[in-house]
Amino acid sequence: MIRIGIIGDIGSGKTFVANNFGYPVFNADHEVSKLYRKDKKVYSKLKKKLPKYIYAFPIDKNEVTKAILAKPNNLKKIINIVHKEIRKKLNSFLRKNKNKRIVILDIPLLIENKISNKKDILIFVDSKKKDIDIKLKKRLNFNSRLVRMFKKIQYNLKYKKKRSNFIIKNNFRKNSVKKQIKEILNFIE
Repeated sequence: MIRIGIIGDIGSGKTFVANNFGYPVFNADHEVSKLYRKDKKVYSKLKKKLPKYIYAFPIDKNEVTKAILAKPNNLKKIINIVHKEIRKKLNSFLRKNKNKRIVILDIPLLIENKISNKKDILIFVDSKKKDIDIKLKKRLNFNSRLVRMFKKIQYNLKYKKKRSNFIIKNNFRKNSVKKQIKEILNFIE
């Protein structure tokens, strides 16, 4: 199985790119949302660590946001709880797709949390800052302070770009992205 990790800046279109490969995608953000909606164990652990912010099940993302903005240390508490569950979900996804030739990993902190391995093919999604800003501001519950806090826990973009095997220039046009994906797949297959 070839594992392709999609990395890049917040809002650069990693999910857009991942979904255009045509292979099974593990989307960590989607899995976190499912945990907040469906996993009572995660709720109990978060409520215990952050009783002032987490009130009811299913977990409201606004409560999580308020906890993070109130104290940066709360982000670490949330990550410690949530990432263990995400790793389990990832392992389950990999077992389920073990016979697939290629799987796509859309995990925001893929290299920061040491989830990638040496054999993974890393693709950096490169987007213009103005395009990223437009996309981020359109997001539901956009909060620039929260984005800055998440950027602080990520590696420098130059480092990520250097670590990558390939770069996709994302102009948020499907045809352009698909063409670049096809070139990469032709190269690795």
